[in-house]
Formats: sequence, C-alpha cells, structure tokens
Amino acid sequence: LSIQCRPSNPHCATTRRGAAAGGGGGGGGGGGGKQAQRLVSSLNAAAISSTDPSSSIRKLIASSTKAAVVHALSHLLSLSSPLAFPVYQRIREASWFKWNPKITAAVAALLEIQGRIVDADELISQSISMLQSPRDLAAFYSDLIDAFSERGMRDRVLEMYALVKEIQFPGRRPFESMLKALCLMRMPKDAERLLDEEMQASGFKPSAFEFRALVQSYGELALFSDMQRVIGIMEEAGFPVDVVCANIVLSCYGDHGQLSEMVSWIQGMKRTQIGYSVRTFNTVLNSCPVIVSMVHNLRCLPLSIGKFVEVVKVRSELEVLLVRELLEAELVDEMLEWDCLEGKLDLHGFHLASVYVIVLKWMEVVKERFSGDGLVPLEISLVCGSGKHSSKVGESPVKMLVSEMMFQLGSPLRMDRRNVGRFVAKGKAVRDWLMC
Repeated sequence: LSIQCRPSNPHCATTRRGAAAGGGGGGGGGGGGKQAQRLVSSLNAAAISSTDPSSSIRKLIASSTKAAVVHALSHLLSLSSPLAFPVYQRIREASWFKWNPKITAAVAALLEIQGRIVDADELISQSISMLQSPRDLAAFYSDLIDAFSERGMRDRVLEMYALVKEIQFPGRRPFESMLKALCLMRMPKDAERLLDEEMQASGFKPSAFEFRALVQSYGELALFSDMQRVIGIMEEAGFPVDVVCANIVLSCYGDHGQLSEMVSWIQGMKRTQIGYSVRTFNTVLNSCPVIVSMVHNLRCLPLSIGKFVEVVKVRSELEVLLVRELLEAELVDEMLEWDCLEGKLDLHGFHLASVYVIVLKWMEVVKERFSGDGLVPLEISLVCGSGKHSSKVGESPVKMLVSEMMFQLGSPLRMDRRNVGRFVAKGKAVRDWLMC
C-alpha cells in the first residue's frame, strides 16, 4: 500500500420465533430518542434565530439528559451538520463527559470534510496526548481509519494506517479496520493483499467478517469471479456460507441485474439448508423490477398467490422462479406468533414488495392453521408500523399497502384505534373470511 501523507395466558401453547427467524423488530427510539429529536430541532432553531447561538446551545445541552445529548450528537454527525462540532465542544464541558474515541474520530473526520483542518488536527493531537498505552493508541487510530473511510478519505486512511503500524504490538483491530476501509473504498484487491501479506503474516487469521467484506466489495464492483473465489477460500478456512454471506451475494447480483445468478444462488441456499431471513426477501424482491412496479399501482394488485404468479410469469420467468423459491420458505410460519390469545405477524423490517408477497403467503398460512389444529386465537393482527421511520413521518407506504389489500379482499381486519400501525380483527371473523 502506497502511503500518501497530507500536509499537516400461561396454559396456551405459544410459539415465539419471530426474532430467531430474523424478523424486523418494531419500536425503537424510546424516551431518549424522542428527546434527542426534540433537542436537534431546538438546536437547529437556535442556530438560525438566536443572536448568541453558542450560549443557546450551551443552555439547551445543560437542560437535556445525557442520553438525549449523545443521541442528538450522533444524529448531527450522521447528517454532517455544522452544529456537530459546537455541540461536541459544549458536551466536553459537561460534568458527566467521558472521552469517547469513536465519537471523537467521527467529529475529526467531519471537521476535515468541512475544511476545518486545523480544528481536526488539534482534536486528534489532544486525544493522542491523553492516551498512555499502545493498545489504546492503536484502537484510536483504528477508529480514525473507520471514520475517515466512511467519508471516502483515502489518503487520511492510509496515513493513519502507517502511523498505527509504527506502534509495537498493535493487535488485530487495526488490520480489521484497514481491511474494512479498503473494501468500503472499493479497493478489494488491496484489501486481499493486506489480508494475505500483512494480517496473516502477523499471526492473525482472518475471520468470517473479513471474508464477507471482501466478498461484498468484489461483488459490488461486479467482479463476480473474484467474489466466488473468495467464497471458496473462506469455506476452505472453515467458514461455511451462512445466511449473512448468502444475502450479501444475492444483493450484489441483484444490484447488477443478474437474476439468473440469483436463481441459482437461492436454489443453492435451499439445497444446503441455509434459511431465508427478512433481508433475503427484501434483497430478492427489490431486485425484481416487475414486482416492484406492481406494488406502486395498488388498484391493480393480484390478490392471491396464484393470480400473482400468473401476472409476473407473463413478463419475467426469472422473477417467477425467485418468487416460487421464497413462497416455499417457512419464514412466515416461523415468524407467526400463534396461541389462544393472538395470532400476530409483525411486518417491521420488510420492504414494500416483500410485504405484498408476505401478506399473500400469510393468508395461506393462517388458513392452514385454522384447518390444521383448529385453534382460533381471540385476535388476529398484522403489525406494520405507523410510519415513524418513513421518509415522510406518518406516511407509511407499508401501512397504505396493507390497508388497500385488506379493503379489496373484504377482510375483517381494521386499523386498531389504539395503535394506528396495527390491523386487527376477532379470530373467528378472520376464520370465517378465509374459510368461506
């Protein structure tokens, strides 16, 4: 690597398998998150309208909880907001402040992106002077490599790596960070050279994480032969392909429109008994242009699996093959919570095309449950969220899709008045609807 330095009910038989199946959990945020959102809004308002923004920022931080302030700073950093550094400066004055290497590295990288090189250098120098042990110093350089690579700052990444190599016994972490950085910066050949010539030569065996990073980096560049070669090396090293790696491969093929390769790969997952996850559904279906276009025309949606497959088959045989593989999966069965009190499917984490296919499959699965064990839960529910995390808060495309499907199907499920992100009905009403 060439270094380019820059100047200075208990009786019910329950089944709770949603999490194990990789189902998307809902909620999140909590009190700290909501307070952080309000704090960010107040900070932005103060920066625009206050005659003394610095004083206003200090007062807002002093009147907020530690959790809210840290959440707010993380959010500002993710947005590359010019307010991030002033907020960080005020946080450092708080009595509860404890130096955090990851946050400091992120702030330094943002300062450089904003052209504030002197401030960035001063922050890094101050941090280095605080660190006593080689291990802590190597860890901080690794955090800087992570932060700079996330912003595409190649020269700074290489500079930090050169510095960390000068430290005696830097450990495994710098190799991990540097390999991840090279992959992130679309330099997989350099990353593989690092793995072979430096990491392993230093006595550190690569983990599944490093191999997956290489697989993804080659795949994103459409270097599929190299991607497959690395998979072979990974398996020889004792790391068989799992659902995480399989989803990475599917995503790379999908991004480049290689549907035939996706068919072969997903069929291979079935043969080797690699289960599908929520991400598998999202990755595959988001790569199917015919299906994606269908869910944007809610009035013309086929409302049974049979009709759906017929419509897709006319336009794309490959998409039908992919859908059939997904429909044979047991993911919905595994995620469906089913007992005498409630039959619930949580759709959090699924993207729009996936929700459409999953709801069609859900109707068949629930109908089979009614026909099989005869158990009829008191309530049946579909949880889809209220749109808190949508691009436009409160307007959830998933909720709109489920609502339209339930309406067109004459379903008894209605939006729960106490939870607008949930569709619910009496179990007997759903049974009568599906079994008629």
